[in-house]
Amino acid sequence: MHELGITQNIIAIVSENAQNKKVQRVFLEIGQLSAIMPEAIKFCFDICAKDTIVEGARLEILEIPGIAKCRQCSTIFSIDKPFGICQCGSVQLDIITGEELKIKEIEVEDLCV
Repeated sequence: MHELGITQNIIAIVSENAQNKKVQRVFLEIGQLSAIMPEAIKFCFDICAKDTIVEGARLEILEIPGIAKCRQCSTIFSIDKPFGICQCGSVQLDIITGEELKIKEIEVEDLCV
């Protein structure tokens, strides 16, 4: 399960960018064509966050649908696999969205002193 390693990297990046503040929420975008299973990331998140400043943070994931553009006829259409065929018969496609893995937002605790 490569999602474990990906989740460990997410926790490391979030921890590094949180500037030693307790993380409250992590918002990810995961493309449906990325071969990353959001449910597996959710499963691994609490385990990987244990004993870090990310422990207890809420994880939110937005799944980005796959969209491709045909190089032959310029049609833009939805795809659910990293390959496909256009209605014109061409298999020469450019993936527009769906391959993302982004940490979009990190919400940290703001301490008032």
